[in-house]
Amino acid sequence: MSSPPDLKPPADATAVDVQPSPGRSRWWRMARPDWVTPGLITWTRWVAIIGWAITFAGKCHLDGIPYFRSDLLMWMGIGLAAASIGKRAIWTVVVDFLPFVIVLIVYDYLRGISDTLGMPTWWHPQNDVDKFMFGGVQPTVWLQEHFKYPTVQWWDVVATLIYVSFFFLPYVTAAVLWLRSRAEFRQWAGRFVALSFLGFGLFALIPAAPPWAAARCTAAEVANHPSNPTCMAFNPSWVRSGGMLGQVTDQRAGAHPYIERLSGRGFSELHLKFASAVIRAGQGGADQVAAVPSLHAGGTMLFVVFFWRRSRAWVRAILAAYAVLMGLVLAYQAEHYISDVLAGWLCAFAVAAAFGFFERRRKRVKPVVTLDEPPHAPAPTASRMENPCPPIATTPSST
Repeated sequence: MSSPPDLKPPADATAVDVQPSPGRSRWWRMARPDWVTPGLITWTRWVAIIGWAITFAGKCHLDGIPYFRSDLLMWMGIGLAAASIGKRAIWTVVVDFLPFVIVLIVYDYLRGISDTLGMPTWWHPQNDVDKFMFGGVQPTVWLQEHFKYPTVQWWDVVATLIYVSFFFLPYVTAAVLWLRSRAEFRQWAGRFVALSFLGFGLFALIPAAPPWAAARCTAAEVANHPSNPTCMAFNPSWVRSGGMLGQVTDQRAGAHPYIERLSGRGFSELHLKFASAVIRAGQGGADQVAAVPSLHAGGTMLFVVFFWRRSRAWVRAILAAYAVLMGLVLAYQAEHYISDVLAGWLCAFAVAAAFGFFERRRKRVKPVVTLDEPPHAPAPTASRMENPCPPIATTPSST
């Protein structure tokens, strides 16, 4: 019996290297010394995190929780750098967050000049829309008549915490997402930045007065649609007529019979007088007629929409309640009309829908499958094309 045929690959066949290729080298990566063990790295990371936490707690005890965006982002960046030791290159904190910070600083600057562009300020439309939606009742007046007492109540504390949460929510969310996934961080950061600039565009085009300002001014004082009339600086107790919102006629016994700006009222019970003073200072320096849309309401709804599909049913209930309560708090504290809140929600839905559309479209874009040989494959020879499967030569067996 003859020996089995000698099966050899064609002469023009290309050898395939099946050895696993080492990862691409990075010029910024340095060889780790042998004494730097995983245990040492973990220990170093936790020491850095604990040191940051103790230092931050001491800062909050002495000066209060950082309220200004620059301080908050600085402390957040230091904490993320500490948490990145051994897990992610520390420089990625700067790479990812620096553009985010620059854009938001530019936004703050632009927001501060939006009331100086000469556009007429809205004083009546948002008030008229609220009265139309609620059957002639002004929501801010009704809420303060029924819930404002002469002393701070527990719901005032809750309302203040809900109001202030917006100043931390976007950045804490960004930090948590960055630790989990840089891709999710970029999705959130892009949405929030886009919403902020959309808000600025509307602030510039349609500057609008909030309820607390309308309660200090009469229709005659704002007939020319000013952005900073003298009446806005009045003490609300001086305006007995209730201004454009009307009189408070059914208030609780002992409560002030006029509309007040209540956003910092609950801090007295929390013994955070510094935070209350900082809020008043910040409100005084910000654009006073940047009310449509409400970025408080819009940013909250953007947060809700972003995490809606990622959450269980009971978490969704909390998210929905948070968005609704934020809207009611803004109206109760005379920071925004209900129509401002609805405008903020609409902007949040629009931004979320736009980003979702482009992200889904990007995922659907895939390479087109063709019958062409890949560029790196060898071109077939004429002989192989004519007879792609040549027969195996054999010898007849002896009988």
